[in-house]
Amino acid sequence: MKAEAYQVRPSPRPLPTPPGTLPQGQGGKRPGLGNPSSSPSPLWPSPGQAWQRYPLCAPPSGGAGSPGMRRARSLATCWPVAETLWWEAAMEEPGLSGCPLSAKTASFQDAVRTLNTLQTNANYLEMVKRKRGDPQTQLEAMKLYLVRSGLQVEDLDQLNIIHITGTKGKGSTCAFTERILRSYGLKTGFFSSPHLVQVRERIRINGQPISSELFTKHFWRLYHRLEETKDDSSCVSMPGYFRFLTLMAFHVFLQEKVDLAVLEVGIGGAYDCTNIIRKPVVCGITSLGIDHTGLLGDTMEKIAWQKGGIFKSGVPAFTVLQPDEPLAVLRDRAQQISCPLYLCPPLQALEEGGPPLTLGLEGEHQRSNAALALQVARCWLQQKGYQDAGELKASRPSLPGQLPLAPVFQPTPRMQQGLRHTEWPGRTQLLRRGPLTWYLDGAHTTSSMQACVRWFRQALHRCERPDSGSEVRVLLFNSTGDRDSAALLKLLQPCQFDYAIFCPNLAEMASTDNADQQNFTVTLDQVLLRCLAHQQHWSRLHEEQVSPDPWSTPGQEQDGPASLLLAPHPPHTHSASSLVFSCISHALQWITQGRDPLFQPPSPPRGLLAHPVADSGAMVLQEAAAIHVLVTGSLHLVGGVLKLLEPSLSQ
Repeated sequence: MKAEAYQVRPSPRPLPTPPGTLPQGQGGKRPGLGNPSSSPSPLWPSPGQAWQRYPLCAPPSGGAGSPGMRRARSLATCWPVAETLWWEAAMEEPGLSGCPLSAKTASFQDAVRTLNTLQTNANYLEMVKRKRGDPQTQLEAMKLYLVRSGLQVEDLDQLNIIHITGTKGKGSTCAFTERILRSYGLKTGFFSSPHLVQVRERIRINGQPISSELFTKHFWRLYHRLEETKDDSSCVSMPGYFRFLTLMAFHVFLQEKVDLAVLEVGIGGAYDCTNIIRKPVVCGITSLGIDHTGLLGDTMEKIAWQKGGIFKSGVPAFTVLQPDEPLAVLRDRAQQISCPLYLCPPLQALEEGGPPLTLGLEGEHQRSNAALALQVARCWLQQKGYQDAGELKASRPSLPGQLPLAPVFQPTPRMQQGLRHTEWPGRTQLLRRGPLTWYLDGAHTTSSMQACVRWFRQALHRCERPDSGSEVRVLLFNSTGDRDSAALLKLLQPCQFDYAIFCPNLAEMASTDNADQQNFTVTLDQVLLRCLAHQQHWSRLHEEQVSPDPWSTPGQEQDGPASLLLAPHPPHTHSASSLVFSCISHALQWITQGRDPLFQPPSPPRGLLAHPVADSGAMVLQEAAAIHVLVTGSLHLVGGVLKLLEPSLSQ
């Protein structure tokens, strides 16, 4: 069936009214809806220009809250959607099922829906950002929540914690570390964020997400305990979403009697709620970069200061090679706190005199994460009296005025096994399904995007070329928060994508049975307008044609084995084409064109006009011998794609 994308055809018929009622106190108004004309923004295209250039959304006739804009939000760009605007209702009505009276009768989805009520409303979140107070009070509040939950800070000492922070690679480093120590027969706990498909992924025992039953049991036990100690009159309230899950992880790990717990910092370090711990066994800091500037600062030095806040007096800490300025900040921070800080030698130094190390995670950048994980794991083993922790090699002297180098040692067979068997979905992950190959990486900073592009090109260079027929490259992208999406897209442009697809981090338009993917910290208008901004950035890059390939090296042959460049790829006539879809499911329908049994071929809804780019692109995709799809820009986007590509992950 021929695929089509659509723009709205004017219709006198009014849109249906969304089901349900608005949250109490809203006064019949929908939050987050305003008139963009009152405050000009590049995110809002003018009717005479951008809407003609980007015809996948109809121009608003009277602001974001007008019927025209609501029609655009519900129907523009894509395939048949629910007649009622469920997404809009869900964004405004967290916890649709309410709080069950009994934990015994509550389901996992009931627990997740109630957990979602602890997310911060988007409008309130903006107010908090403008009126941010002393961050130290946030840690004190977290300690109070811990006490209300029935624990003391000292109780966390028995978890033998490994605390990891950084800008990029901290999740992968945690995964390497956990898998190495699990190979020693230790029972491990692992707390990470964000989740990709189900929230229970954030709390793992022996590498596996806790079961729905265990999650539900611990959730309601903690929730009711905190509810009972709440006092609205004195502002003693419920913790937010991430704080609650952090508390819950502590309870689960103590109840399950783990031998150690690997904690991944949420944001920053100094004032992150995981930093209430007093005595971790060892700490680690991965590669630093610019991210979360609104919270951490807009320079590498400011961010390094925040990350170094996890250092504890007398607790060994390790970091990888960093730029001079942030490395100096980490060194000074460690000295002030009396924390012994070491610089990890490269993985190559640990491989000398032995077999090359095989990593379960692809990408050259994972070698830095693996080097840090080996040092952290070895330090933990030594601190706990394990003898089989790797034989020391000849030490390398540290340079004057620099950090002391961590020891160079021979990784043990158990360490090698752990590195080889490490799995971490959504990071340099590759899935092959017939003619389609999916490249999934949640890169969302400029430095991590550089690593993603390098991995993508290397993987493409290694893949077999079809004997006949064309190859098509598709980018599926979204970026959220205060990140510079234009800078990320500029790094992706030289990959020579035939099509760039943009959509929100919403798996499906009308999925009321899965609360794990709900996000109340942004409004519907914000995410759709941001997708349009991505599309504008992408088209502008192609129009300007001022972006030379930053990955090319003079003198290298384009198809040479040492080059990271792609094999010659004559672009199609639609090499600069881009489309916007309202959800991930609709985007995947168009990309797969019925060639994946999980996705039905798209069909046009009534009352909408076909879009020429989607129509002609569908023919290209239907006839292609190989389709390479890079999904990147957001871990939440990757999670939504995985949810649809691997339905078993939702079970």
